[in-house]
Amino acid sequence: MIVSIKDIFKMIGMLIVSFCAVIVCAMFLNYYLDLVTVEDLITSQASMIFYEAQCATSKVVSAVSGGCLLLTTIVLLCFYVGHYIDTHQKQLGILKALGYTRFAVARGFWVFGLPILMGTAFGYLGAHALMPKLYEIQNKDGYLPEVPISLHPGLFIALVLAPAAFFAVLAIAYSYWRLRVPALWLIREQTNRKVVAAKRDTDQSFLCELRKSNVRQKKSLIFFITFAVFCFAAMTQMSCSMDELASRMMAAMMMSIGIVLAVVTLFIATTSVIKANRKTITMMKVFGYQSRQCGQAVLSGYRPWAYFGFALGTVYQYVLLKVMVIILFKYV
Repeated sequence: MIVSIKDIFKMIGMLIVSFCAVIVCAMFLNYYLDLVTVEDLITSQASMIFYEAQCATSKVVSAVSGGCLLLTTIVLLCFYVGHYIDTHQKQLGILKALGYTRFAVARGFWVFGLPILMGTAFGYLGAHALMPKLYEIQNKDGYLPEVPISLHPGLFIALVLAPAAFFAVLAIAYSYWRLRVPALWLIREQTNRKVVAAKRDTDQSFLCELRKSNVRQKKSLIFFITFAVFCFAAMTQMSCSMDELASRMMAAMMMSIGIVLAVVTLFIATTSVIKANRKTITMMKVFGYQSRQCGQAVLSGYRPWAYFGFALGTVYQYVLLKVMVIILFKYV
């Protein structure tokens, strides 16, 4: 096995995000599947309008929240796989030097699907625990007949087993692509080293040069941080709209998911940057720099990208919800 079980426990971020995605989608998709079973029992026009509104709401919430968290999980998976390869280049290079093919090495990365399986399974169980409350809130006005809670095996396959299999295959494919370099390069840890003719600016301070250098060397984190904050802003904006579109329960759930998403991604990004600059931070402290100065030099270069992601995510989700409300609830 290329990836050990110990490494899997470090991927708690994917488990949490997949849990959040499935608990929302399972609740509303299960409600939608149960709701359509009582359509023939609806007699009044007002009840039919309310029925159509509830169906549309379930689709919107599942599509928007599920899609946003799915993309977040894909980004997290690629980040974890890439980080693992970067930190285990010698071991992987030795395996290739011993005659293992690129696919044989990449095949061991299937275990990256295990955190997804755990997260989706916990999310599915958590959704069924919250379903009675959701069903009660969705029909609090009494327009619809009583909707029974049913178990849908197809939903379990689609939300628990299929995502785990998909991400396991995605991990193998992405690692296969990342391991396309010669074995000698991996052993020498040369895959990420590029000779760049940097422009010298004598007017810049050491801390300013260090900050820009960290951003240039960790360009993958720029996308990761921007996208993570984008998703957090989108979920927060969605939670503000759920009080009107669905219920306060959904607003609180979306806000909680947004906060958890922000904490998880911030922790992953921060620890990754700090671990990559441990020697630099140690030397800075030896020369008398304060912890605040070290933090600014290492982390502050990513702040503008975080602000950009937050603004973009807020505008995106607001416009998306506006368009969906206009289209799906046009006659309601």
